[in-house]
Amino acid sequence: MAIGAKVAVPDFGTQRPEDVTDFNDMAALFGLEAVSRTIRQATTPDQAANDGWPDPLPLTTRIDPEPYPEDALTPRIYEAVKEVQGFVKAPLPLIVSSALSALSLACQGHIDVKRADLLQGPTSLNLLVIAGSGERKDTCDDLFMGEVRRYQDEQSRDLAPEVERYQAKEDAWKAEREGLLLAIKNTRNGKNKGGNASQLKADLEALQAEKPKPPREPQILLVDETPESLAWKLVHRYPAAGVVSSEAGLIFGANGMGKDSIVRSLSLLNTLWSGKGFSIGRRTTGSFTVRGVRLTVSLQVQMEILQDFIEKSGLLARGGGFWARFLLAWPESTQGQRTFSDSPKHRPSLAAFNRRIAEILQTSLEIHDDGSLSPAVMTLTPAAKQAFITYHNEIEGRLGEGGELFDVRDVASKTADNAARLAALLQWFEDPQDTIEGEYFERASRIAAWHLSESQRFFGELALPQDLADAVRLDTWIVNHCRQQGTQKASSTMLRQYGPVRDKKRFKEALESLTGRERLRDINEGRQRNIYVNPALLGTAS
Repeated sequence: MAIGAKVAVPDFGTQRPEDVTDFNDMAALFGLEAVSRTIRQATTPDQAANDGWPDPLPLTTRIDPEPYPEDALTPRIYEAVKEVQGFVKAPLPLIVSSALSALSLACQGHIDVKRADLLQGPTSLNLLVIAGSGERKDTCDDLFMGEVRRYQDEQSRDLAPEVERYQAKEDAWKAEREGLLLAIKNTRNGKNKGGNASQLKADLEALQAEKPKPPREPQILLVDETPESLAWKLVHRYPAAGVVSSEAGLIFGANGMGKDSIVRSLSLLNTLWSGKGFSIGRRTTGSFTVRGVRLTVSLQVQMEILQDFIEKSGLLARGGGFWARFLLAWPESTQGQRTFSDSPKHRPSLAAFNRRIAEILQTSLEIHDDGSLSPAVMTLTPAAKQAFITYHNEIEGRLGEGGELFDVRDVASKTADNAARLAALLQWFEDPQDTIEGEYFERASRIAAWHLSESQRFFGELALPQDLADAVRLDTWIVNHCRQQGTQKASSTMLRQYGPVRDKKRFKEALESLTGRERLRDINEGRQRNIYVNPALLGTAS
């Protein structure tokens, strides 16, 4: 009920000591006259926050985040994603990343995509979500990867007897080989006088050809693997797998890696993305050739860890085209806005998504004797080919010096490839055939364009000094929060707890930068500090 009351708020100025809050503190610092003057100037609630806002000064030539193109998802994927969002309440791009990761994992061994006569390659995706801990990527991965894990476990159980037989055969083979090696050695040193060295060597060669081969037990989901171990498992265990992790240790966790090691690791992952063959030389366990394998990479990394990695690797990752291969997402956090919702007992949309993933997994892969895959090749229909050319040329026209995409030309140069991969996956998931219809490329190109915008936003902000980057992130967060909550303010405590800048000193500097530009106001209201947003930033009149 309105009672016509006014509010007097003690103002300690921009140099306010941190521990002062009320009129007692004001009297101690400035005297009773300052208290009396403040009371005489009392205003109605929020008037102090809303009076006299000038136009906010710009922070930088920043790129605002674009909304995710939800309607570009196919209906079955969209419905599953929105169903999960309803109770998990993670950022939408993060949820979509989990869904597309499952799609890539299930389909990559079955299909390649041909964009033009000399442009053919895998459909595997690299996805990177930049987000802090607690954003529930593991939960989303568990929901969308459930069938992948179930298939992997079932295959492991079914193959258990065969694995045991293989191990027995391998033990017998090793014993026979050791016996032949010992016999050859004794023949040479005279301890085996009746031995025939030539015959023993021939027997050893024949035995080598009879070395038992392990059954191809699907190890699809991999986490803590070195790149070399990853390549070995793709060749010797199963040729279609994925690294799905909310820790991203495979790439970003190797703090002790020197630049040479970083170059080798990134180069290997780049080559796996391209689907090209290569050889790995190893002194102890033998060299091997990698060909016809497919790898999906789906990672979440915290901004601080990513920044640290970029500083240590310098231009190696960017210059080598590593980031260009990723569909990058940098969503706003939903922490602090996730009111509790029980997970529904029945999740029909997610169940429909997972049934289709299970169908694809149960379809046998075409695997050659050497372990390499033989995927079907999907081509573009005339309509899809024209959409591909239009998208490619539109992006290309913005890559030149002075162009909008010049600073992310490495990422932009791969976006048409990623769009074609996505289009093939969407088509195979919804309506498997040997061609890609125009509708699916149109959908995929809109998703790829959104990820390109995210890369442009991220790398643009990465180039900013830390104090300005902090101010940009804090500004974006509080404006989005206020729009979503239908308010003009947020408490300083809540901002520190859930916002993007949690270090006390950096938070203070970012806040001062924003208040100095008249984008925010920092006001003590009783014992609580509230941060008000300039109404112009919220689209409301001051």
